[in-house]
Amino acid sequence: MSSFARTRGYPPGQNVVALATDESHAATGALVDLTPIPSDLTTLYWVMREASLPDVWYGYFIHPASTVAEHFRAYGSVRVDDEPPGIVFGSDGGGRLFAVAGSGRVWRSTTASWDGDFEVTAASIQEFLEQIGRRVAGRT
Repeated sequence: MSSFARTRGYPPGQNVVALATDESHAATGALVDLTPIPSDLTTLYWVMREASLPDVWYGYFIHPASTVAEHFRAYGSVRVDDEPPGIVFGSDGGGRLFAVAGSGRVWRSTTASWDGDFEVTAASIQEFLEQIGRRVAGRT
């Protein structure tokens, strides 16, 4: 962070990974009751409530389960190639969406739209988080 302002031209923001709480566990349970979600996403939500990393790459935001449920009710699932529909669980700083499909693969929208195309960005939630970790460490 010491060189962030010098290299980016603005000071770093608040980058936070919030751990799960009893309330977020209840929200995860409600999300599972609402729609089938891949077990890796359920596991993620049992560990963390949300992540807000505006200063990593273009920004990464893993939405809390309660927000994912609200979005699912409002917009439904997203079409991701030939897989079962995906559920949007996050976004980047440009408004592009991250979704996970039944296969467990993570998809990123090509535009800031629920109706646009999606392309694979990681083979799993774990790989997706490892990519973010490498970007935090400055290795990509």
